[in-house]
Amino acid sequence: MTALLVVEGVGKRFRGLTAVDRVSFTLAAGEIFAVIGPNGAGKTTLFNMIAGVLKPNDGAISFCGERIDGLTPDAVCRRGIGRTFQIVRPFPGLSVEDNVLIGALLHRKDMAAARRCARDVLGRLDLYDKRGVQAASLTLPDRKRLELARALATDPKLLLLDEVMAGLRPTETDRMVEILKTLNRETGVSILLIEHVMRAVMALAGHMLVLHHGAPIASGKPEEVVRDPAVITSYLGQETVI
Repeated sequence: MTALLVVEGVGKRFRGLTAVDRVSFTLAAGEIFAVIGPNGAGKTTLFNMIAGVLKPNDGAISFCGERIDGLTPDAVCRRGIGRTFQIVRPFPGLSVEDNVLIGALLHRKDMAAARRCARDVLGRLDLYDKRGVQAASLTLPDRKRLELARALATDPKLLLLDEVMAGLRPTETDRMVEILKTLNRETGVSILLIEHVMRAVMALAGHMLVLHHGAPIASGKPEEVVRDPAVITSYLGQETVI
């Protein structure tokens, strides 16, 4: 498959702390790829470098064959990378539809076209019937889906999903997994996700990268990675592996 995102030897340091240490991986077009690891492993820092929030100290990041490291977040988004955040922060005073409409306006100057896009996205994420509801009144599962909807409305080729399952009950997690599978299958959008909910990771990801203290300790197919002794010791624990 064609490489969509290529991360080559990327590193990030904050004074004396190395947050990300020589991380490399390739994500193919249409792929779902997971990054896992304990808290403080450098996962969100890696996302922030891909999304343009942080500039790497070392290495290179290429998207669709062009370097993007060092670009601003809005420039990265315009090139086709949408993202969600670990802590969801919708515009609380706006309706659900208007929150998504803001994302849809990135590539649409016509308000009617942007609204059609927003409503299509809301329909995909089971939020259409709540389009007139104020975002501040949503439950956590609905806020998680609204966060995803806002990113999806920017017409991404790649979605960066930062713990979209966190705080969800098992049935809600299963529903989010089905939504992501359907989006990937029907729209072709690639997905790079950070996630601690291993049942979701195993159900979604075709490939997985494990970070520990900023450095990669394992990568490959999920069913192989979860049996790696280093991954079991540093993150999963023996009881997690079936």
